[in-house]
Amino acid sequence: DAQSQKFLTNGIMKKKKYEEEEYHPGHTSFGMSVFNLSNAIMGSGILGLSFAMANTGIILFVILLLGVAILSLYSVHLLLVTAKEGGSLIYEKLGERAFGWPGKMAAFGSITLQNIGAMSSYLFIVKYELPEVIRAFLRLEENSGEWYLNGNYAVVLVSIGIILPLSLLKNLGYLGYTSGFSLSCMVFFLGVVRFLFIYCECLIAALHAICDPGALGLYSLQNASALDMCTPKYFVFNSQTAYTLPILAFAFVCHPEVLPIYSELKDRSRRKMQTVSNLSILAMLVMYLLSALFGYLTFYDHVEAELLHTFTKVYKFDTMLLLVRLAVLTAVTLTVPIVLFPYKYIIFLLLSTYYFKYFILFKIIF
Repeated sequence: DAQSQKFLTNGIMKKKKYEEEEYHPGHTSFGMSVFNLSNAIMGSGILGLSFAMANTGIILFVILLLGVAILSLYSVHLLLVTAKEGGSLIYEKLGERAFGWPGKMAAFGSITLQNIGAMSSYLFIVKYELPEVIRAFLRLEENSGEWYLNGNYAVVLVSIGIILPLSLLKNLGYLGYTSGFSLSCMVFFLGVVRFLFIYCECLIAALHAICDPGALGLYSLQNASALDMCTPKYFVFNSQTAYTLPILAFAFVCHPEVLPIYSELKDRSRRKMQTVSNLSILAMLVMYLLSALFGYLTFYDHVEAELLHTFTKVYKFDTMLLLVRLAVLTAVTLTVPIVLFPYKYIIFLLLSTYYFKYFILFKIIF
């Protein structure tokens, strides 16, 4: 009986083992999966990492960023183990099997809130950067009030013309090409920041009119105050340090996209997906460190929360800066379909469950 079975097993009940319900072979290659996950990791926060370094110091920033990267790797490992034990690659089903209906709704709510927050930050950049790019391209000193310089129209047009068609693609494999192009745009952004770091000894000299911004060659530091402004700091604690922690904490958020990418991976296995995660997080860690370091060593304590805004104070109608802003806009726009992809699974699952119940009720009645 149950009592004797409990006695023989020493009171330890075996955990329920779930088998994967239906095996759907993936068609996305290893490289495309790396591109997609890297694109999901890379968000708008890369523009604020220099500000984070300026308010934490170089060493403290590196320690915090490495800590977040390690925690992200371990959390992805736990997520893959959970998917194997739960026998499903859909978050809502895992939540339902763990906690029933409340777990299913909790998974749905958390992914929805995360997607809304991520898309809001991306579209915020589109709203404020795209009109500025158009204004710089037309060389307008001030906003003339034309409709194409209105950020609200820009968000609507980009959402309908670019984001919606890409979000309706059948699988993630097609988005691997756009993810690769998005990453190329951010590599271009990193290269330009690196170039400006080499070209200018300290651009805050130009910000404070210590040197002539139009002079050729290096911006020279002409007095002691400029030299003090261009001294790097390794540990910083101030009133802005607390604001940098959320930037670092969400630097490697990609977990809503892990299982959809895993389900689309060709010849998938847990070890193969873990390798995809390791490569993606390592690549973004290197890009984050270089971007933050070069941006900080260019402007030091005077770097703003959005790095591109700091550059515009020195270069107003520079062609290189215009290309950088366009590249960042392209990268941010092409990231949104990756963020939206898990939400397609949620909507399909909820609608299928909803209509399935009514279909069964219809069959019972009639």
